[in-house]
Amino acid sequence: MAVRYRATLAYDGSAYQGFQRQAGDTPTIQGAVESAIEKVTQQRVTVIGAGRTDTGVHAEGQVIAFDVLWQHADDTLLRAINANLPGDIALQDIRQQEGFHPRFDAVARVYRYTVVQAAQRQPLLRCRAWHLTSALDAASVVEAASLFVGVHDFAAFGKPPQGTNTVREIYRSQWDVTPTQYGIMHEYRIEATAFLQHMVRRIVSALVGVGQGMLSITQIDSALATGAKLDGVTLAPPHGLVLEAVRYPADEQLMGRRGRQPPEET
Repeated sequence: MAVRYRATLAYDGSAYQGFQRQAGDTPTIQGAVESAIEKVTQQRVTVIGAGRTDTGVHAEGQVIAFDVLWQHADDTLLRAINANLPGDIALQDIRQQEGFHPRFDAVARVYRYTVVQAAQRQPLLRCRAWHLTSALDAASVVEAASLFVGVHDFAAFGKPPQGTNTVREIYRSQWDVTPTQYGIMHEYRIEATAFLQHMVRRIVSALVGVGQGMLSITQIDSALATGAKLDGVTLAPPHGLVLEAVRYPADEQLMGRRGRQPPEET
């Protein structure tokens, strides 16, 4: 009888068209993991992810689940799957957890976005950060980021993949600034139960706009109050975004929760 396995997955999304499997030979994270599992177990599986990251977006704490018949140790399965995955994808851990659903059971997701402010391009960060040559007013960005905490209508920053509800609760919206030898590293972390489609990248774009003096804190506040789109706010580049972690309650609290509607994801 097949057993449900839960695993944490890390990947560099640069060469993939997002997490979700697509038709044909389109490279995706889900497709690569399913192929590796099939090679190891000789069984076709469907991998379920906690969130569907976009093209070019990375993860270090994506959580997945799949059902497979396996008669050896969990660590042996982990090593075998990793041996059949490309170098830019790897399981970080694996364990059996009957009834676990990575999407339905999640209570929060944490995304991290990196912006590097430097006079010259940074080759080692070209697939990990949004490079800006102009300075950001860090104090204004930090203040603007704090406005997103709480329950708001985020219609100005994204759209629901299904339904019409654009209200979300943000637990953390934190912009950190670190001087480096070549410039300044900015890291933005945002945590919520769920996000609208493209919400994090649009928020980052708006915050950078505040830091560059193209948007005001009042405009951000107004967008959260009215849901009206902000002029000039597009999507921050995908390569700066990382799904850092997915949070779950204690294992014993997860059972008996089937049938809940899944949270909408970025």
